[in-house]
Amino acid sequence: MPRYNIPHYSKVVNSILYNNLRFYVNIFKYKLEGIPIDNSNKIVLDLCGGTGEWSKPYKNAGYDVRVITLPEYDVFTYEPPRGVYGILAAPTCTEFSLARTRTEVRDRELGPAMGLVKRCLHIIWEQQYDLPYKNAKITTLKFWALENPKGFLKYFLGNPPFEFTPADFGDNYKKKTQLWGNFKEPIKKPIECTAKKFDVTLLEDLPQFPQGFTYNKGCGLDKRQVRRSITPQGFAQAFYLANQ
Repeated sequence: MPRYNIPHYSKVVNSILYNNLRFYVNIFKYKLEGIPIDNSNKIVLDLCGGTGEWSKPYKNAGYDVRVITLPEYDVFTYEPPRGVYGILAAPTCTEFSLARTRTEVRDRELGPAMGLVKRCLHIIWEQQYDLPYKNAKITTLKFWALENPKGFLKYFLGNPPFEFTPADFGDNYKKKTQLWGNFKEPIKKPIECTAKKFDVTLLEDLPQFPQGFTYNKGCGLDKRQVRRSITPQGFAQAFYLANQ
């Protein structure tokens, strides 16, 4: 029967606990004293990111944010680096959206639309095949989330674990949006929404393009579609605070 040096193991455990405690104490100290934390080595992918509003809080915090979106990047041909820290994905919702039911009469092209969803998921899966160490109970990917307006996607991915409208996070409009993935739920701080129904919102009433963003027809969407798809700032900030 093997003999274990109990005092030795006790010292190891205490050392691990001390180092972990020191790490979190330092994080708290940095935040309390306003000392910026170096996030430059943490890669966050914003797949089908459009205007980049979802990943903007990460960019502002110094993360290495890479917005993978047309026309500059094609998700289908993009090969990400290893060791990605977090992934946000917002595949085009045109074929899944319930709003389309009220505006178009052509058949839905769900097959090609799911091709983009599967490519986003493939990139997410590929990042998690190599575990950080033997017998690890976590993967190297800190978080991932895939977003789409409430619609047909749930019939392919199952019921979403999280659903929200912009008004849940302080933005004065409603657009039911669903999230799938491995993430910590952002904290809702709802307001009473006074805006009219989002589906009938006029172009001039839609969220504005962020500063520095230039619309390009090569993205495959018209201006109205792009502005409808902009991630609400309140949600983006809340998601960032919950997932760092």
